[in-house]
Amino acid sequence: MQIAFPVESDQGMRSPVFNHFGSAPLFVIIDSDTYAATSVQNADRDHIHGQCQPLAALSGITVDAVIVGDIGPRALHQLRKRGIQVLQAAPGTVGENLKLFTDGQLVTFLDNDP
Repeated sequence: MQIAFPVESDQGMRSPVFNHFGSAPLFVIIDSDTYAATSVQNADRDHIHGQCQPLAALSGITVDAVIVGDIGPRALHQLRKRGIQVLQAAPGTVGENLKLFTDGQLVTFLDNDP
């Protein structure tokens, strides 16, 4: 499973999870089977507020889940519409949140858009 974590700087598993999806400078992508980490710049960082294009932000990289502190309703709806699970990160690092994810301890963001 490919999991995207918005971060401010690439420190791999030690990267603190960024508080917001759309304004994160980059994403660390973790393969949950191998723990291989790659990073990608947020290609949509300079969008107009409320107009985030999450798939553009991820530079076309296919992910199965996003773990983030917070996310706008439009970005959330677009991700969930494409079958991408979006979970709320706990304060801490990518590694700590990956452990919480594998232990089933993260809460899923709900899409209230009909």
